[in-house]
Amino acid sequence: MYLSFFNLSEMPFTLTPNTEFFCALAPHNEAMQVLLTALEMGEGFIKVTGEVGTGKTLLCRKLLNQIEQDFTVAYLPNSYLNPDELRWALAVELGMDLNKELDQQALSQLINHHLLSLQQVGKKVVLLIDEAQCLSWDTLEALRLFTNLETESEKLIQVVLFGQPELDEKLANSRVRQLRQRISFSYQLRAMTPAEVVYYINHRLQVAGFNGPQLFTQQLGLRIAKASRGVPRLVNVLCHKVLLQAYGEGVNEIKMLHIYSAVKDTEDCQNTHLINYWSYIVASCSVLVIAGIWFWRQWL
Repeated sequence: MYLSFFNLSEMPFTLTPNTEFFCALAPHNEAMQVLLTALEMGEGFIKVTGEVGTGKTLLCRKLLNQIEQDFTVAYLPNSYLNPDELRWALAVELGMDLNKELDQQALSQLINHHLLSLQQVGKKVVLLIDEAQCLSWDTLEALRLFTNLETESEKLIQVVLFGQPELDEKLANSRVRQLRQRISFSYQLRAMTPAEVVYYINHRLQVAGFNGPQLFTQQLGLRIAKASRGVPRLVNVLCHKVLLQAYGEGVNEIKMLHIYSAVKDTEDCQNTHLINYWSYIVASCSVLVIAGIWFWRQWL
């Protein structure tokens, strides 16, 4: 690839949620503070929502890494689970060695006893669920029942839900009003501002080992910000394609045409500014032609 060409130690714009590339921008910093504060207070349900590609999974994994020393953490990246599968998945994540022939009532009782035993030795349990908008109604109810488990002073398990805006729509339904009332802290991730996109691009390059002259100028970064709408995943896609193009041409200077080409090749990006750019070029040429004709006629 282009690693050696740009003197990089690793790929800077992959879509894998690598916590080494976590960029402490305002929305993610604020979300992390909300999560840590809520967990420290022992709240039952905590929710983080955000549009596709805004960094929810990266935030989830960053949180997992940060709290695993102080909490017993169960992480479920797949939320397509019915209530029975949820109980088994939680038991596995908690390291419980159970007979597969157990019925659901016996399984629930063993999980309860295990959570109580962890609490008695001072271990708090946190269940992190990614893509929580995919949870079924029955599974949401099973989750609520889990948070019924408590001592006189604290919950035996806390649940953090990460999901797309559809999660908010689902929780607005009267069928889950009891669960909704138990969500004590929530945060909505926003897209990055143009200035944050510029910082984000350069941050990822630095983490990847780049130490040469600036690859993406502020003008180029702002153009990427507009096309990507500030969505981190789209910023990564565009920057990766731009570096591929420059590498393919054998040039180490990123140009605006590289940006336009990457935007045109990416379906979910806003192409209106690209059209406006070429419209501007055409309009400018038309003005020059008209002016030339006018001056030519003046000389006749």
